[in-house]
Amino acid sequence: MRPTLDAPPPASATPAPLARILVIDDEPGILGFVSRGLTEEGYAVDLAADAASGMRAAAGHDHDLVILDLLLPDRGGTQVLRDLLREHPQAPVIILSALGDTASKVTSFELGAEDYLAKPFSLEELLARVRVCLRHARARATRITAAGLTLDLISRQVWHGDRHVQLPEREFLLLRELMTNAGETLGKEHLLAAVWGYRFDPGSNVVDVYVRRLRAKLGSEAIKTVRGEGYRIDAA
Repeated sequence: MRPTLDAPPPASATPAPLARILVIDDEPGILGFVSRGLTEEGYAVDLAADAASGMRAAAGHDHDLVILDLLLPDRGGTQVLRDLLREHPQAPVIILSALGDTASKVTSFELGAEDYLAKPFSLEELLARVRVCLRHARARATRITAAGLTLDLISRQVWHGDRHVQLPEREFLLLRELMTNAGETLGKEHLLAAVWGYRFDPGSNVVDVYVRRLRAKLGSEAIKTVRGEGYRIDAA
């Protein structure tokens, strides 16, 4: 018998990026270092080495986050920050700069930067700040979109593609928590506390019951089970 070859995994097996991030910095070493770190964490990354190409990249894509250097060769970083936030007010900006003085930090925050990290920096700290900024941005949004689902926090409506889905209060709150943290695996203890206000109860299966209800209404693939860890909705 001829040996058989395993079929390649379907395209859907490739996890969707957690978020799309634009990095604007004129130092090639920094661009490569940050890009590798973000990509390994599951983010899609666009790179720009000057202000002009950074603004073009921002205009060409919807970015969930921008990491911006203040010392750019063709334009002052504070002006780039103004332009970015004027044209893309929803995208949080983290300043990553060799300027560590108080005046530069205060000016950046007053212009609307979400966070400021001075060089030299550790990749672990940058990644932590990226996660926090993305979490805050999702929490502020009035509409959350992930994995083909759209959730309106004001009207408390849910759509699966073009199909409207009616959810009772507790199912809506569970879906909101999962979608606000899209791309992250949330344990049952976290979900019990966030949605039901329970302290950890290892004997409770309420989260599993409500996840089954959501899957019945939204499709079995809407909420992924991460064995031994919890549940996750993909970011895209």
